[in-house]
Amino acid sequence: MRLAVIILTKNEEHNIEGAVKSASFADEVVVLDSGSTDRTQEIAERLGVRFVVHLMGEDGFAGQRNAALDETDADWVFYLDADERITDEAAKEMMRCVKANEWFAYRIKRMNILFGQVMRHGSHAPDYVMRLFPRTMVRWKGVVHESAITELPVRALKGVLCHYTYTDWDRYFVKFNQYTTLMAKKMEEGGKRASFLDILLHPSFAFFQSYILNLGFLDGKQGFIFALNHFFYTMIKYVKLYYATTRMREDRKGC
Repeated sequence: MRLAVIILTKNEEHNIEGAVKSASFADEVVVLDSGSTDRTQEIAERLGVRFVVHLMGEDGFAGQRNAALDETDADWVFYLDADERITDEAAKEMMRCVKANEWFAYRIKRMNILFGQVMRHGSHAPDYVMRLFPRTMVRWKGVVHESAITELPVRALKGVLCHYTYTDWDRYFVKFNQYTTLMAKKMEEGGKRASFLDILLHPSFAFFQSYILNLGFLDGKQGFIFALNHFFYTMIKYVKLYYATTRMREDRKGC
């Protein structure tokens, strides 16, 4: 049984080497790139991976994950984001699962690390993500925050992923803009509309949920900062949806 680790990239020159090296236990590493303009390709190819350029279409991240399945003939696949690292314990456990070849989908615990601090509460608390599958038994859906579709029963791995979510503010705000745009588009395409009241209420609840209900205050200053950022993320998402809704109304009216 062969295992391929699949990594999606775009302008990940600062992350790709660490991700590939953490996946070096696998039989193959496939990097599917959606049009990097930095040194991502140069670094990845120097490390001996299979590098494929596949521009992102309207089906977003799910389309990229599905396209990657056609780039390997390995029996099993594990999806790794460029800012994630596979721990040694998780690597050994995965190889045991692949060798056993029992058809399950496997989820793994992901520890989110923001600017050097492991977040244990709030909107960045540890989460479980489904990532390990027999290659022919998974498809993905969702333009953003995509999810795996499989008929297999799900088991949990004991090892963890280290997720270096944000390490500098420039990249944080690049992702902030990208994801709020994609989420607003997803809501619009789903028939959702936003009023000015939505811009006021949803962000306030997002902050309350992250900081109070999900105990973000236990993460200290970092917990407050990212609960507040979650407020602004939610607000901008609804602002973009609100203006998309307003634009449609104005287009109907004319000048």
